[in-house]
Amino acid sequence: MGLHRGLSTTCVHAGELADAHGAPHTPIYNSTTFGFPSTAALLDVVEGRRDGSLYTRYGLNPTIKSLEAKLACLEQAETALAFCSGMAAESALFLTHGRHGVVVLGDAYGGTLELVGQQLPELGIRTHLLLGDELSRLEAVLQGGAGVLFCETPTNPGLEVFDIRGLADLAHGHGALLAVDNTFATPVNQQPLALGADLVVHSATKYLGGHSDITAGALMGPRRLLEPVALWRKNLGQVPAPETAALLMRSIRTLVVRVRQQNATAAAVAQALQGHPRVRRVLYPGLPDFPGHNLAARQMAGFGGMLTLELDGGFEPTARVVDRLRVFTIAPSLGGAESLVTQPVTTTHHGLSSEERARRGIADSMVRLSIGLEDAEDLITDLRQALDATA
Repeated sequence: MGLHRGLSTTCVHAGELADAHGAPHTPIYNSTTFGFPSTAALLDVVEGRRDGSLYTRYGLNPTIKSLEAKLACLEQAETALAFCSGMAAESALFLTHGRHGVVVLGDAYGGTLELVGQQLPELGIRTHLLLGDELSRLEAVLQGGAGVLFCETPTNPGLEVFDIRGLADLAHGHGALLAVDNTFATPVNQQPLALGADLVVHSATKYLGGHSDITAGALMGPRRLLEPVALWRKNLGQVPAPETAALLMRSIRTLVVRVRQQNATAAAVAQALQGHPRVRRVLYPGLPDFPGHNLAARQMAGFGGMLTLELDGGFEPTARVVDRLRVFTIAPSLGGAESLVTQPVTTTHHGLSSEERARRGIADSMVRLSIGLEDAEDLITDLRQALDATA
C-alpha cells in the first residue's frame, strides 16, 4: 500500500496478506519452519535472492512479516522489525548502533535507564544520561563520540517534550543517529522520521497493542540501519510469536480511533484537575501553561492520553488518593482501553535510587494516569472523589 494513504486506511489495510479463503486479515501461521520444493528454492531465501518464509525465530514467518509491513507504514518507514518487547527492541538497537556510545536525553522508562546506565557499561559501552535541563551539555557529550542519541518525547513520567528536528540536526552533525521512542505519542500524534529522526522505537505493548493483552516491541527506519539489527534480534531470540503478531495487527486496525478518543479524554481530565486544591501541578502537553506546549503544538497532531499529577503530600497521602480510586485500576503499563494509575516511585522508576529519582524530579507525590476509553466525566468524578475524600 502506498504511503500516500490516510493513516486510518493504512492501519486497516497495510501489510495484510490475501487469503485463499477470502479472509480479510492475515492468518496466524503457527509454524516454526517452512518447507521448499527444492534445495535451490531454499537457498534463494537463505541467501536473500527472494523473500520467503523459512524459520519463525528468524522472523521469516508470514504473520510476522505482515505485521512488519504494517508497522513500517505507520511511521512512514522503509522497513520495520517486530520484537517480543519494547526493551528487546531497545537492547538490539543499542547493541547494533550504540557500540561507540549511547546518550539518553531526558527522562525515560526505568528499564531503559537501567539498561543504559548500568548494563551497557558492563559490556564496555560508553553511556551518558543527561537530564532535559542539561541540553546545553549535549553537544560536548556528542563531540566525545556516540553512535546513538536516544530520547522519549513526551517523556515518562514528566511528559517533557524535545525538539526532534533540532536533535536530529545536532546528532547528525556529530556522526550519531537519533532514535526516538514514540510510545507515548504514537504515530497518530507524532511522526519522528518525518521530523528528521533516523529510527523510531515502540513498546507495542502499549498503544499499538491497546488492549493490555500482548507484550511486543517495534523498531522502524531505513533498511540499511535495520538489517544489522535483525541479526542481533535473531540470535538473542527476540522475535515475537505469530499469535502475538496477529493480535498486534488486530489492535493496530483501531489505533487511530482509540488514540484520538484518548487524546480528547485526557485533555478534558487535565483541564478539570487544574486548580484543584490537592493538585500542585498537572503535567500535560496540551495545557497552554505546560512548559513544552508550544513545541508540542508544532510537532504533534495530538497531545496523547498520558498525564501526570503532582499532589500536595508525600508518598502516603498520595497512595491514599490512588487507593481510593474506583474507575482507575492501580497497575503499571499504559495505553489500554481501561484507565490505569500508578505512582512512578512504586513501579516504572522503583528500580532507581531515591537520589536519582530526586535528581530527575520524580517525586513521591507524582501520580501517572493512562487515560483509557471510559467516559471523561466518569474519570473526572472518580479523581475528584478520591482527592476530596483524602483531603
